Amino acid sequence: MNRDDLPIPVPSSRKTGVRALTLLLILVLLTPTAVSAVTYQPTSLQSGTMERPANGTTVISVQGFKIAGQNSGKKPARLVGVGPRGDVNWEYNGEENGIVWFYDVDPLQNGSLLITGTKPGKTVVTVWDPESQQTQWSRTFDWEDTHDIDLVNGDQLLVANMRNYNETTGNNNDRLLLYDLGENETVWEWKFRNHGYNRSGGGKYTDDWTHVNDVDKIGDGRYLASPRNFDQVIVVNRSTGNVTQQLGSDGNLSTLYEQHNPQYLRGEGGTPTMLVADSENDRIVEYAKTGGEWERTWTLRGKFNWPRDADRLPNGNTLVTDTLNHRVMEVTPSGEVVWEFYAPWGTYDAERIQLGDEPGGPTIREQNATGTVTLQGSAALTPGASERSTFAEWLSNTFADTPVDSEASWFAERWAHVTPWIRPVWMGPWDFVRTLVAGVLLLGWLTTDGLYHRAQLYSRLQNAIRRWKETI
Repeated sequence: MNRDDLPIPVPSSRKTGVRALTLLLILVLLTPTAVSAVTYQPTSLQSGTMERPANGTTVISVQGFKIAGQNSGKKPARLVGVGPRGDVNWEYNGEENGIVWFYDVDPLQNGSLLITGTKPGKTVVTVWDPESQQTQWSRTFDWEDTHDIDLVNGDQLLVANMRNYNETTGNNNDRLLLYDLGENETVWEWKFRNHGYNRSGGGKYTDDWTHVNDVDKIGDGRYLASPRNFDQVIVVNRSTGNVTQQLGSDGNLSTLYEQHNPQYLRGEGGTPTMLVADSENDRIVEYAKTGGEWERTWTLRGKFNWPRDADRLPNGNTLVTDTLNHRVMEVTPSGEVVWEFYAPWGTYDAERIQLGDEPGGPTIREQNATGTVTLQGSAALTPGASERSTFAEWLSNTFADTPVDSEASWFAERWAHVTPWIRPVWMGPWDFVRTLVAGVLLLGWLTTDGLYHRAQLYSRLQNAIRRWKETI
């Protein structure tokens, strides 16, 4: 070995000091995580803030998914019926139909529930009666990953049909459609590719292009739809096929960013108003159209993590489904939580059964409550829902108005929405960061030590190989 290749000797006392300091730092970083692991109480079906009882039973659709840190596999999809004061009245898991994921749930006039669920390559539509705990009817269709189906016009299904790429033709047929249950056929369809939607926009054209996750009938021949991957909400006229209203546009993330489940409201004088769960922006927003332009009239911010539903109630409050905090909240226009329930894992939709499907209520303007408000009063039973700033918020705020502002915001945004899927459920956001830093330090320590002692390690490896060969 050339003398220039030999490591520069480091005093033994200095090496010991560096090792001890590194070990101490790793222990300091990991101690809060260890405490969290020992003291963690799993979040189950339970009530949070209960300032006042709800007006009847709340049905919550729980999507179900696999989360790191769980001993079992994927968490089950289920519906939960929650009483006015947070008592669990019933649960429905859909096992009889092999349902893997639950999405939209709509109360029907007779008190039954229209449920949209999926299993690999199929969509299952079920009408289930919570009073008798019996399935009234169920149909399975060759529609993949459908998130929303509504019963309209008596016996027709209004469907938001996504992931519809045809490999043979090379076309993506994501669409809205009407399926007649009596005729057992599709009687109307509206394909996005035929109405100005560019294949280069949205998501991956050959897979999840539009991710149209919601469709509602808002009038005779008028359908509200949410093509999530195009960051917009639209109103489609069935007769003409024209898009008559559009809120947001592809890539205009300050208006909407991959939203879910919009609700169409009519303000004073019939003013078009939309209440939207602005999912990737972690907020609830309301827009009113005046003078031909959309104006944001209300923003609800707080410790949200991927909210996917917001419905205005007749009393003027808003029922919010906060997916990755596994909770549903009734929130006043000023941001106060007055009713809250936790239902792991992955809440998707919530409705007050006796009010019917998305009954609507007064707009924010009609309540003289316009502006930006902050969520307050939550019990914050899940990690990341507390008042303390998360790592993503700290990162974004720290580098705001600096040369790396946009890069830091980009990273913070993705961090906030990726880590909840891989972070153990007993580990808070800051515990997860500390664990990663400790892991990097440990890896760096072992790598540095290995490089410094590479000659000795190489010699020991050769000796071990030689002894092994002598035994065979």
